[in-house]
Amino acid sequence: MSNLESEPRRYPLLESLLEQKHLPLKGIFTYRDLATILDAGVRTIQVWCKDGKIVVRNLPARGRFLAQDIEDFLERSVRKHVGP
Repeated sequence: MSNLESEPRRYPLLESLLEQKHLPLKGIFTYRDLATILDAGVRTIQVWCKDGKIVVRNLPARGRFLAQDIEDFLERSVRKHVGP
């Protein structure tokens, strides 16, 4: 049993994506990490930050995102149904 399965998930959406991609949960994520997690380009992530869609932080070692920031972004990313 993996460590993620034995403990309650703190970041269920993020942890689910990380499991699918076989990536570890870290304390601090970089632009490149987030681009890999979301299958997006680094430039796209930068635009989302500029547009206020995701919180970007000034963290050490070029880290810019906390797990909670990514989880919050994923929670808000629900697409509203448009159409008939």
